[in-house]
Amino acid sequence: MPVSTVGPDLVHSLSQTWPPFVLIAGLLLIGTVAASDGLFEAAGAAIARLPGGGLVLFASMMALVASVTVVLNLDTSVVFLTPILLHAARHRRIDETGFLYGAVFMSNAASLLLPGSNLTNLLVLADTHTSGGEFAAHMLPAWIAAVVVTATVVGIWRHRDWGDPGSRGDWEHPGVRRGFGLVGLVAALVLVLVLPNPAIPIVVTGLLVAGAQVVTGRVSLPSAARAVNVPVLTGLFVLATGLGTVARLWDGPGRLMASLGPWATAWVGVGTASLINNLPAAVLLSARPPANPRALLIGLDLGPNLVITGSLSAIFWMRVARSEQATPSARTYTKVGLVLVPLSVAASLLALSVFSGG
Repeated sequence: MPVSTVGPDLVHSLSQTWPPFVLIAGLLLIGTVAASDGLFEAAGAAIARLPGGGLVLFASMMALVASVTVVLNLDTSVVFLTPILLHAARHRRIDETGFLYGAVFMSNAASLLLPGSNLTNLLVLADTHTSGGEFAAHMLPAWIAAVVVTATVVGIWRHRDWGDPGSRGDWEHPGVRRGFGLVGLVAALVLVLVLPNPAIPIVVTGLLVAGAQVVTGRVSLPSAARAVNVPVLTGLFVLATGLGTVARLWDGPGRLMASLGPWATAWVGVGTASLINNLPAAVLLSARPPANPRALLIGLDLGPNLVITGSLSAIFWMRVARSEQATPSARTYTKVGLVLVPLSVAASLLALSVFSGG
């Protein structure tokens, strides 16, 4: 491996990997500020008071998870909303299993819509200079299919839980506090939709709103640092950059992805994400522009619903769920995923083909 070829490939790999990681850090900071203002808890409490039984509560909570995932990414969603969903189910005295697994399955499924919703989207799109609005316009049919199939599969799986209307007593919470969370959410959505590469503006926004909350005492500096999880992000950045460099020196993955049609591309994404996690898989398979990048993202974003090690979000989810005295199971995760992943991938590919031209 000639040293002279490593330098340019390393620089190209760095150009692919640094913007996604910077953007995710900014979104995590904004999510922390929104949580400190009580926005997520207030939304959960309002939903828990809705009339209707367990199915209405479940569907409404899945809509909340999808919305937060789209704007603030799936890691923010599982970290901040898993406790809210568990609290809502327990408060209404409805079995929490569907809410527990729905939180992570829906977070993965809903991450198809915007580039910032999933780090894999940003890694695959790094060289395309596509704005969030353009990306969303193409991916909307696939996103709708993935979200509907995910909610339906989990809903049918736990159908026995929805017969009990539960109790709609008051959910005591401090309410929405005046802060910079809503400002950060709106700014993040606008920047991601409008700019082809919003990494720097998003992280600046995150630093500003988080800094303001620290100054006012609403957020502590250690909690903001924990939210960004610098050691984990740094480790993943180094791994992604290294794999991107290798994939550019060895053109096997690039030649493979250039030769595959949409369906084969998606299933290679599912398989690779299941084997090595979707973040390194994204870098490995997109070091050279794939022939079908949107189909690849369907595989990389939905494939992690098959095994719990397939995405960082699922690992976060298990840790948060256990801290809330829930009992997540990798075996149950895969048993449901064996049904969910083929159906959601197929539905998303069909929707992409019919409504977005492939």
